[in-house]
Amino acid sequence: MSARATPTDEDARRPAGAGLTAALAGLSCDVVYEDLPTDVVEIVRHALLDWLGVTLAGSREALTEILAATVSFGEGAGAATLVGRPDRAAPLPAALINGAAAHALDFDDVNAGFMGHVSVAVLAGALALGEEIDASAGDLIAAYAAGYEVACRIAAALGPEPYLRGFHQTGTVGTFAAAAACAHLLGLDGSATATALGLAASQAAGCKCNFGTMAKPLHAGKACENGLLSARLAARGFTANPAAIEAERGFAQVCGGGCDVSAALAPPPAGWYVRDNLFKYHASCFYTHSMLEGLGQLRASHGLAPEDVERVDVHVGELELGTCAISEPATALEVKFSLEHLAAMALLGRSTASICDGDATDPAAVALRSRVVLHPDGESGAPTRVEITRAGERLTARRDVNAPERDLAAQARRLEAKFRLLAIPVLGADATERLCAAVRRLEPDRPVRELMALSAS
Repeated sequence: MSARATPTDEDARRPAGAGLTAALAGLSCDVVYEDLPTDVVEIVRHALLDWLGVTLAGSREALTEILAATVSFGEGAGAATLVGRPDRAAPLPAALINGAAAHALDFDDVNAGFMGHVSVAVLAGALALGEEIDASAGDLIAAYAAGYEVACRIAAALGPEPYLRGFHQTGTVGTFAAAAACAHLLGLDGSATATALGLAASQAAGCKCNFGTMAKPLHAGKACENGLLSARLAARGFTANPAAIEAERGFAQVCGGGCDVSAALAPPPAGWYVRDNLFKYHASCFYTHSMLEGLGQLRASHGLAPEDVERVDVHVGELELGTCAISEPATALEVKFSLEHLAAMALLGRSTASICDGDATDPAAVALRSRVVLHPDGESGAPTRVEITRAGERLTARRDVNAPERDLAAQARRLEAKFRLLAIPVLGADATERLCAAVRRLEPDRPVRELMALSAS
């Protein structure tokens, strides 16, 4: 395979005078496995392992059961694996079901600059398609990298306004990411890929009013399904506006964002956007994690008991308050978006790696959360300041979880521990270790079908 340009090259292939959609299509097409830096390939392996873990655990959630019972598996039902389940499905429903399952626990990885979850929007569609066409792991890794870059570049063009207005980036921009990844797997050229992105623009959806319900994970599943559908339609000659992101009445204008082409096409700060991928170790909205880390630090370093806590002050910004301020959660899904309740759980020493409906009604947590006060004077994305008052003494911590881990060996160890925690209850210990080892040693020529077979229960 001949070498092609990386996303940071100034001479990346773009049609002369092309707009943003066509330029991103060209950049996506130019991603080749052989050109990917070693650390980028390793980070993609980490993302794949993490996705498999959260999807296996999510396969047992009620929302996944409902989807599996509702969606028709259709013609070609044996083409794609349903993670954590013995049955199989056609690629489109498999992308929907696995995509929703992966986001069911809100434990999947994020990108702070993207303001959402990229992996969960890309992998279910790409894996279902990869099984259908017998793609290799190298093909999958390159497609993932292409989709990831497209997602983050669109987010850079739009700015934060669409998210602040209420659009769920994982469902909206994630649809473009899935379309780009699937178009890459199908080997579409720049023109056809731009069409796939145009088709994605008409299917990109997701409203933040549904956070704390089953509809939020559905956004991820629909991004995967609709992105895959877009690429397959484009491959057969289906038409759409190839400038659908930047066009008059196009995606950027309709969702209320900007269309900063220079920001979208500028080299990423770290060379590749995937290098800024962040993994979650609390099964809650990422905007709660800095707070949880700070409170955990204070509880451990000062030996705090719940009865010692007179008051908890949490200083947050607009993003946190607009995303995860459900003050009286009634379900596990709502707890994941409740700063107050999660603060109480952290101070009680409750696990935030696994959240159930019982946590929402835990009397001790309900009582303690009444002492948690949110202050809208912090900066979103900056270190979250937490203060605990104990016997008139004020204890303070500031933690920021937005810095990517650069020690990839350390990250791998932590992710494998998380993977085992999530996978063993579904697959058992032996099958979990086989799947973990397969991802750890994933070679570019290994068929995607072999890897996915290890994820079925």
